[in-house]
Amino acid sequence: MTENVQALPQGRFEGREAFRQLVRGALARAAAEGWRELILSDPGFTDWPLGERAVVQSLNDWSASGRKCILLARRWDGARLLHARFVTWRQTWSHIIEARACPAADELEVPSAIWSPGWVMHRLDPDRSNGVSGSEPERRVAVRELLDEWLQKSSPGFPASTLGL
Repeated sequence: MTENVQALPQGRFEGREAFRQLVRGALARAAAEGWRELILSDPGFTDWPLGERAVVQSLNDWSASGRKCILLARRWDGARLLHARFVTWRQTWSHIIEARACPAADELEVPSAIWSPGWVMHRLDPDRSNGVSGSEPERRVAVRELLDEWLQKSSPGFPASTLGL
């Protein structure tokens, strides 16, 4: 399966479609290579392609025993409304997913990033969808430290199911 997945870009990216393509490619690569850990972070995930059938298929293919995914957002309201397939994936795989929220954060404070032990993407300007990606150790460590700071400020969010009366 790896031979059908393109290598992930290194360096700067610009524009919404380049960003969305980077998300698609990263999740396909995660599935193909069996990345053990993923962190997906964004203020609201509203402009991520998480509701696309191919993206959810990549996430399903990635999901397996021994894997872990951390989801971090300022708020989850928009993602729940826009990405029904993603919400279903989150429910199905709740045992390997930790969803967190930082509702008190400013709209642009929560980082927009994908982190894995071998590659990262960091969207530095979410309005223009500009940022950097790469596998350099320094970049991976810096993004992980930034995400860890936000994870410490976060609390559980986006429950796998909502219990009602």
